[in-house]
Amino acid sequence: MRALRVVAPIAWAVATVCFVAFEGLPLTRDWIALWILLGLLALSLGDLRGWLRGALVDWLPFFALLAGYDLLRGAADGLLFDPFWQPQIDADRLLFGGAVPTVWLQERLYEPGALPWYGVIAWVVYMSHFFATPLLAGILWKLDRPRFRRFAVTVGALALAGFATYALFPAAPPWLAAQAGLIDPATRRVIPEIWGQLGIPARFGLVGTGYRYANDVAAVPSLHAAYSLLICLELWGDARSPRRWLRWLVRALLVAYPLAMGFALVWGGEHYVVDLLLGWIYAAVAFWGVRRAFARWARRRRRAPAPAAGSDAFSPPTP
Repeated sequence: MRALRVVAPIAWAVATVCFVAFEGLPLTRDWIALWILLGLLALSLGDLRGWLRGALVDWLPFFALLAGYDLLRGAADGLLFDPFWQPQIDADRLLFGGAVPTVWLQERLYEPGALPWYGVIAWVVYMSHFFATPLLAGILWKLDRPRFRRFAVTVGALALAGFATYALFPAAPPWLAAQAGLIDPATRRVIPEIWGQLGIPARFGLVGTGYRYANDVAAVPSLHAAYSLLICLELWGDARSPRRWLRWLVRALLVAYPLAMGFALVWGGEHYVVDLLLGWIYAAVAFWGVRRAFARWARRRRRAPAPAAGSDAFSPPTP
């Protein structure tokens, strides 16, 4: 059993590499759920009953909520209002002295058909959105179940807030505005082009995400930006070390993640800067709001009077 506990996680990692090499990146909730659950199974061979209970009680509702969000997001297009095109452009121009950052960046850092090193990094950071959140949830589930549940509630709150905003304010991204002639028509959607040049296939399942079930006018807020900041906030307190330089190095990397995601989204034509700012606001409100709600609930449980010894607290009063 001791040897199996060492071999099983290695086998899971090797199987992951082989799957991506031969089948492609798993970009749907069902494939990602299977990947996470098998990884946790490889780490839980000494407690199979606990793993099965966690899969049914913790993970099934979590992935069901995210899969429901994917499907609802695709249906939010034109649900209540026609898409908004101009407010996001005006907001970015107001913030940047009349320039649209996506147009400015692509004029200087984008050449059709080229594959720059920063473009590859931008693609990797962009694609990490599909894996980073469930992977962090898996780590938290293994190490700290109460913290996992708080994180799962925060992720669900962000997803629901995002869907509500998409329904009330469907917003066109820069690449779509360029096709409509509202910004420089040379502005492109860069991430799919880089993806095609890299030649890495994608594996879709029963519940589609990514570009298959995408909603082209679900751009405000940017949940790519929101979840990247949420990961930074969740892990910020874990960056502890007696060596100050190491602590600040880890925190610098945490801050770099949402900033790199922001660059990938704006340079890639996926979002305006104002979309990122709203996504970060949503993430901060969800993070601290859920933490406060959980803390208040814990205080109420501690203050709740315990039943007297020997008394039947659940028996009905006698007439």
